[in-house]
Amino acid sequence: MNFENTRLQGAWLIEPERLQDDRGFFARIYCDSEFSAHGIAFACVQSNISFNQRKGTLRGMHYQLEPHAEAKLVRCTMGTIYDVIVDLRPGSATYAQWIAAELSADNRKMLFVPAGFAHGFQSLTDNTETHYLMSAAYVAASSAGIAWDDPEVGIDWPLANPIVSARDGALPRLNALPQ
Repeated sequence: MNFENTRLQGAWLIEPERLQDDRGFFARIYCDSEFSAHGIAFACVQSNISFNQRKGTLRGMHYQLEPHAEAKLVRCTMGTIYDVIVDLRPGSATYAQWIAAELSADNRKMLFVPAGFAHGFQSLTDNTETHYLMSAAYVAASSAGIAWDDPEVGIDWPLANPIVSARDGALPRLNALPQ
């Protein structure tokens, strides 16, 4: 696997290394020793998929509160998404900063999201499917999020007028979170 460090400490863009022949290819998408060699402690305890029928669908920006904070390994298995993470770790040098990566079935890239980050994405094509490996099980009482359009964060979403759930549309702004 090829690991590309991002400007947000602990977040990585990961590209599977393909072993190709006339049949197609084989690639690892997770290897504990390779992740550990890059300082990533990640143990998968839950696996989720998200399917979106319409281009422009936006999900996020979600995270779980302590003690159920979760790291994620995210990849798009069908279509293309604009995947975004925001650093919400108190005291972090990159607090409230965000990065984005285009993940697609074609490029097969993955984004490693450390615990303490909000995560969301916008579908860039119809019929997208996103697969998540999670380091913690979902706990509804610990579910939280920030507004996808918070001007203090300033995420530059690629498609205007996104399709957003009522729940995601009502998430608080960053400055309303307890410090």
